[in-house]
Amino acid sequence: MDRREFLASAAALAASSTYSGLAQAPEQSHGFPASVLASDSYVEETPVDGYHSASSSAYEAFRDMKFGVRIHWGIYSIWHRGAESWPFLPMSFEDRQAYNSLYKTWNPAGFDADGWMNIFKASGMRNFAVTTKHHEGFCLFDTKTRVKSRANWTAEGGPAMESCDLAYSIMETPFRRDVIKELCDAARKRDIKIDLYFSHPDWYDADFRPYVAHPLQIPSSAQWQTPRDVRFTQQRLGNHAVVIRDPTDAEVKRMVERHRAQLLELLSNYGNIDMMCLDMWLGPRIWPQVRDTLLMMRKLQPDVMLRNRGIGNYGDYYTPERVVPGSKESSEKPWFTIYPLGTDFSYDPDAAKYKGTKWIVQNLADAVAKGGGLQIGVGPSAHGEFHPEAIRQMKGAGDWLQVNGEAIYATRPRAGTLWSEGETVRYTRSKDRRFVYAILTEWPGTQVTLKSIRPKDGSKAGLLGLVSELPWKFDSARGTTVNLPENLQQPSNRPCDHAWSLKFEMSD
Repeated sequence: MDRREFLASAAALAASSTYSGLAQAPEQSHGFPASVLASDSYVEETPVDGYHSASSSAYEAFRDMKFGVRIHWGIYSIWHRGAESWPFLPMSFEDRQAYNSLYKTWNPAGFDADGWMNIFKASGMRNFAVTTKHHEGFCLFDTKTRVKSRANWTAEGGPAMESCDLAYSIMETPFRRDVIKELCDAARKRDIKIDLYFSHPDWYDADFRPYVAHPLQIPSSAQWQTPRDVRFTQQRLGNHAVVIRDPTDAEVKRMVERHRAQLLELLSNYGNIDMMCLDMWLGPRIWPQVRDTLLMMRKLQPDVMLRNRGIGNYGDYYTPERVVPGSKESSEKPWFTIYPLGTDFSYDPDAAKYKGTKWIVQNLADAVAKGGGLQIGVGPSAHGEFHPEAIRQMKGAGDWLQVNGEAIYATRPRAGTLWSEGETVRYTRSKDRRFVYAILTEWPGTQVTLKSIRPKDGSKAGLLGLVSELPWKFDSARGTTVNLPENLQQPSNRPCDHAWSLKFEMSD
């Protein structure tokens, strides 16, 4: 079957009513929204006996973190042609071949795990995520697994598979340092929680064909994937697919074993891992084997929080991407928004593309008010250093949290629709429900009236970062009015920039 026939057969299957049910997901199942489960439609709604989610204490710790950083770093940082490894797919065969050899030049002499974590600590971040392996297959950790088959994109007569024997990891580069170990060790010293990103698919290893837009497709690709997968592959690959033979049973077994071994390495060799940020999926044909892998992972680290991608209701948390949900999520599962500070999650060399400290603060307040958190994406350069503008903006958020952290960390959302008033007020509350915080994303002037607040009679109201109390009064028709002193009308006299948090002690 040639590329044209492959695309035609894939399109036919995607439209087939016989398989349409695979793309459907229940409106809500075990707490996850339907949209979150859509790509995992082949995963059973109720996990099998013997499987358990992370503990309630792990969920509680997750909900307390609120703010973190997401690091996408790999050989794509050398060429930096756009979003992480995705630009690999439309590359010419010559560029693909050159790209796959870039690891031989990888030598990020500016990398400093302690320096990175000092930046994150100063930025008020309570967690970090890092790409142990992105879709293109290059590993930033010391994997002992081996790739046995790959594409030779410039083979005589056209692209073809060839045998190989390498880890395709950072330990085969001139750098030869396990940056994942260094980062985990540095994070623990600073009480920053660890989230290891891992991509299920692998575009370098030919055994992983045809999953998730693998550049090597097969004649029966459309039967190996759900219609949603087929559409995704068409969207990402277009006319750049190379169709080769179906994998043998031995190749499928080897793929499953390597996928499993890498996940177990990450949970065995780097101490306690708080979260694993799984990405993409591997499809229905090998779901039973992936499920067995999850059971093994749970035995190794029972409390690791697993992102839902590729595992459906076996997951513990989910991550709305590039958007803070418009209202409180109906899901009972914990979540945080992942959002690049620059254009993409990987390195952005243009200082003007970074969104600013105010953007961080306001999106953080918005997400936390709705019951979630925020993880901003900031990638380092190929040299291993973050852009100075990104550092400045992140540390600016840390300065804000030094004043307002009480209204963010370890808080919970108010009931129902009480998370906001209009566009410029976001509410949080203490876990014991004693205090409510009103985060003002615009300075209100000399007075602000809050309709949904009734403080405890005789209690004090305050502005975080300000020692003096603020006078307030309650009116049943209007709500609570707080007066702000004249000296605070001068921005330089305020305790912080970007947003301001009022604190109220509430009635029982």
